[in-house]
Amino acid sequence: MHKVYSRHKILDEKNIMQSSGISTSFLRQPKGLALLVVVILLVIWGLWKLAFGKDENEVVLTTEAVMRGDIENLVTATGTLQPQDYVDVGAQVSGQLEKLHVDVGSEVKAGDLLAEIDATVYAAKVDATRAQLQNQKAQLLDREAQLKLAEINYKREQNLFAEDATTSEALETADANLKSSRAQLKSLQAQIEQIESTLRVEAANLNYAKIYAPIDGTVVSITSRQGQTLNTNQQAPTIMRVADLSTMTVQTQVSEADIGKLRKDMPVYFTTLGSQGRRWYSKLDRIQPTPEILNNVVLYNALFDVPNENRLLMTQMSTQVFFVESQAKDTLLVPMSAVSFAPLRGMRPQGGPQASAKNLPDAQGEKPPVANSQQGNSEWRQRRENNMQGQGATGNQPRPAIVKVMNEKGDVEERKVLVGVTNRVQAQILEGLKEGEKVVSGSSKPNQVKVAPAGGFGGPGMGRR
Repeated sequence: MHKVYSRHKILDEKNIMQSSGISTSFLRQPKGLALLVVVILLVIWGLWKLAFGKDENEVVLTTEAVMRGDIENLVTATGTLQPQDYVDVGAQVSGQLEKLHVDVGSEVKAGDLLAEIDATVYAAKVDATRAQLQNQKAQLLDREAQLKLAEINYKREQNLFAEDATTSEALETADANLKSSRAQLKSLQAQIEQIESTLRVEAANLNYAKIYAPIDGTVVSITSRQGQTLNTNQQAPTIMRVADLSTMTVQTQVSEADIGKLRKDMPVYFTTLGSQGRRWYSKLDRIQPTPEILNNVVLYNALFDVPNENRLLMTQMSTQVFFVESQAKDTLLVPMSAVSFAPLRGMRPQGGPQASAKNLPDAQGEKPPVANSQQGNSEWRQRRENNMQGQGATGNQPRPAIVKVMNEKGDVEERKVLVGVTNRVQAQILEGLKEGEKVVSGSSKPNQVKVAPAGGFGGPGMGRR
């Protein structure tokens, strides 16, 4: 069995050698065997070099193409929606809430009947006061008759006294009766006025038992139930809220670090959780000067109004608000990581760390002005202002900066540019680059783990600088 196995093994090795093109006679020679070993070692070394043989000091550059698009520098905040105009409808009289004529969501007009309070007691008070008033008016007629009689008696006593037909005491008594009748009449008239005033109060309370809509709007909430007893002795109970939902107010809470960036009439837009990316646009209306302190965080309320004709916006909706501090449309954009800012005043000083970049040509082949030349600085400033006016940018002053550009040969050169609007992700290039050029946005070593940047280009959540 051993001999048979060895024979088959030798026959298999011969078949393998013949199929691979290597003769067994060549392998028996020392030179052939050595050559085969060398080939195997070269293959192993090549594979190892390919997998592990990269230079640790080699730097891999990441480039991005200069693209054209829109950019916004945003201040983000959260807010809630409230109706611009609303009224908390309450009860002015106590009693049982007898009937509710509306439900939540009902559309009402000013003057529509909303609810009724049991008016039995108030109606009885009105009837009693009206009867008392009728009694006083009847007494008034009697007092007027008594006064007329007193006037007649007083005139008779005067005539008799003139003819010396009566005594002075009788004349004085008649005069006193006349004055007393006049006083009693005035007192009764005052009592009638008082009762009439009381009657008006009682009638008003009776009318208050019926509650009417004060404005056109929608019933957004009902806080009292039908059959509930309302007590107005301590405070006026609220029955429901009627709001005009045609215009909504967004109340936004902005941190003290960002409140200085806001200004009146600045553009603003917001989204809601269920809007599926839809934006509502408006302008900042007002900033309340008194802050709210929540967990030692100082927040200021910034408010603005937005039309709500389709009634898509509801009360107490949460909003994500974006205040547009600056923006530019259809402009050249590069990643923010590709920009290295230069000093804001003029050019870089001679002999500085990056003084070698001051005479590099820009994208048009023109050299920037000399650092110490007043004429050069004025020309640079004029070009900066012209670019700012021509690019449609708002809110950001152009600033000089340096970017690294990779040319067609793969060489990297530094170039001076003028930067406009910036945010966390992108920077607007006003001058110094052309669309399609590649800028160096980062570098890494082969064994270094790359961390993907958060967000993407133009995302509203990354807009604040």
